Amino acid sequence: MTIDIDNETTSDAAAIAALISEAFATARVASGTEAEIVTRLRADGKLLLSLVARDGGTMVGHLAASPATIGGERGWALIGPLAVDPAHQGRGIGTALMHAALKRLAGMGERGVVLVGNPDYYRRFGFTPDCGVDLPGVPPANVMARPLAGGQAKGLLVCHPALMPQDNRL
Repeated sequence: MTIDIDNETTSDAAAIAALISEAFATARVASGTEAEIVTRLRADGKLLLSLVARDGGTMVGHLAASPATIGGERGWALIGPLAVDPAHQGRGIGTALMHAALKRLAGMGERGVVLVGNPDYYRRFGFTPDCGVDLPGVPPANVMARPLAGGQAKGLLVCHPALMPQDNRL
């Protein structure tokens, strides 16, 4: 298996939505809106990254990142959703997407990355739970940050409304 990771193309949108829906259909925690999140971010021009993983030309994974502020400070990226086709999970595709995203976001000058997820999975990428980032309604252990270019994540996380339907919006 050889995985290639590239930016999405204009013709990838429908396949990305289908892949995300399929991946989250069996997830332990899912809102059912994950594909719509990416569609809305794309429509609003708020995708910092939209990476596609392919195995022999077949799309097997996707990662989205969008702008966020933490404690009023810009320059943070929020990663999510990260999706891998269920038939290809457990093969390192999510890991490859995450490493590619972190490298690209650092190269773009982002101060750091924040996400909401399972700390047991995301610690391996240098994410710290209970990090001082506040997202009302989400347990602090599930809100994680990783500095890239200096700066400490402290304060209220504010992001695009597609990701946070409550009042934590840019």
